Amino acid sequence: MMRSMWTAASGMKAMQFNIDTISNNLANVSTTAYKKEKAEFEDLLYVTMQNAYSGVDAQRPVNLQVGHGVVARATSRDFTAGNLEQTGNKLDMAIQGDGFFAVRGPDGNIYYTRDGSFKVSMTEFGKMLATSKGYPVLDQDGFEIFFDGDMEDYDIQPSGEITYRDPETDISLPTGQSIGIFKFDNPMGLEAVGGNLYRSNTATGEPILNIDTENPSIVRTGFLESSNVQIVEEMVRLITAQRAYELNSKAIVTSDEMLQIANNIRR
Repeated sequence: MMRSMWTAASGMKAMQFNIDTISNNLANVSTTAYKKEKAEFEDLLYVTMQNAYSGVDAQRPVNLQVGHGVVARATSRDFTAGNLEQTGNKLDMAIQGDGFFAVRGPDGNIYYTRDGSFKVSMTEFGKMLATSKGYPVLDQDGFEIFFDGDMEDYDIQPSGEITYRDPETDISLPTGQSIGIFKFDNPMGLEAVGGNLYRSNTATGEPILNIDTENPSIVRTGFLESSNVQIVEEMVRLITAQRAYELNSKAIVTSDEMLQIANNIRR
């Protein structure tokens, strides 16, 4: 009976973690380019009371085992693309495909994001493309992107290439820079650090430049990617987790009542 109490307690902890994950998804239902998470679980250690065996005189085709509950194993992030919402803002960019924008954080490290709500930051070196927090957006070579002259004369091509349209001839000229778009062999390994940013690590592999991939991503200007959280789906998962939490709590109460009965046998 004591085993059942600890087993049910592990179930309550796991469901609490599940609810925390679902709550974070619901809280970010309006966050630009947010990717929903899903909690994954695994069963704990088993005690084997009798092993299965096969012999000449007798056989036991199945094992006799009892488990010790459940534990959270991982949180997997669903990188399915969200819907594209048209904004009409020339500096708003959405990625169609599996790519990520690259930005340089205040610590000097490179981070990756799907949030393309970019702005123009006025710096001592000129007009710089940056995030809402002022983090520089990087080009394909890892350098900051600067603009000279009127922003209306610049265009972002679907490939990410930045071109300048000559006001006199109306001819688009290449600037030699492209919006940096990168992919990863294992995007599931990206570490979320907040602020719509992800950090790469050894699990993700080295970032791959978009043009070096078989299916390059496309940049859509004037659009933003919405969150891929489905409210109805999350509410169903929330109710399921709540019921599981409630049932585990009842298992603890039942085990406690059984212990009371056992303690009262001698009275």
